Amino acid sequence: MATSVCNGAATIINAIATGKGAAFGIGLETKATVELDGSGEIKGKIIGSPDEDTRLIELCVGNTLKYFGAKNGATIETESEIPIARGLKSSSTAANAAVLATIGALKEGGKKIKISDTDIIKLGVKAALEAKVTITGAFDDASAAYFGGYVITDNKEMKILKHAAMEELDIIVFVPDKKSYTKDFNIEATKSIKESIEFAWGEALKGNIYEAMVTNGMLYSDALGYNPKIAKSAIDAGALAAGLSGTGPAVVAVTKGNIEKIESAWKEFGGQLIETRVNNEKAGIIRMC
Repeated sequence: MATSVCNGAATIINAIATGKGAAFGIGLETKATVELDGSGEIKGKIIGSPDEDTRLIELCVGNTLKYFGAKNGATIETESEIPIARGLKSSSTAANAAVLATIGALKEGGKKIKISDTDIIKLGVKAALEAKVTITGAFDDASAAYFGGYVITDNKEMKILKHAAMEELDIIVFVPDKKSYTKDFNIEATKSIKESIEFAWGEALKGNIYEAMVTNGMLYSDALGYNPKIAKSAIDAGALAAGLSGTGPAVVAVTKGNIEKIESAWKEFGGQLIETRVNNEKAGIIRMC
């Protein structure tokens, strides 16, 4: 049995419009525990969310076992601080954690393991595509969640073009009550913003990640019908950047202080507020037994 932990991520550039993305790590954890057995079946459980689909985490375990030629069955449990279906990379984070925990369980059972970090991420991305919880594969989200810091990626090629640590900043997340599943997303809505998103992605690649995040958030909010005033009010209250994360509906603000001002500005919009920090730590296996 093995347990892993992977932190979440938030959007700088949503890759749906262009196939190129950018994201950064945030300090909300997902833990996964995998126990191998001889059943030949893989059974998943999401603690605290019994009605959510477990197909993603089960595919992650199955794909990882297959990758290493193992014929075991397994049980997997995940537990997360990340609200599901709000644009906060709950799927990418769970996928990373599930793959890592499976690797840990194989190691604990005496299996010799050799695999790169990128291939670990790709196993989760493949499972996410199979489970239809992503449109692009979310390679940007998975990479930011796995490595921490921020990443600029080409999702079509599954390449990280830039990875760097971020300043230790405060993060405030506005979480509406309504869920929004990526599988229900209307990709046609992004066609009108493709060129503008391409430009914003180029700015992110140059290092202008906060400007890119704001631009991305405004463009996607407009295209998808979300209220842009939520992000704007955070910026007016002193945030370095704020914008829609993923396909929404969550909005993420990056700030150096000004937490109370931003939270005060957001009270009028309802919803839940979560305080966390930028995460620069890499995902990993935390226990094998």
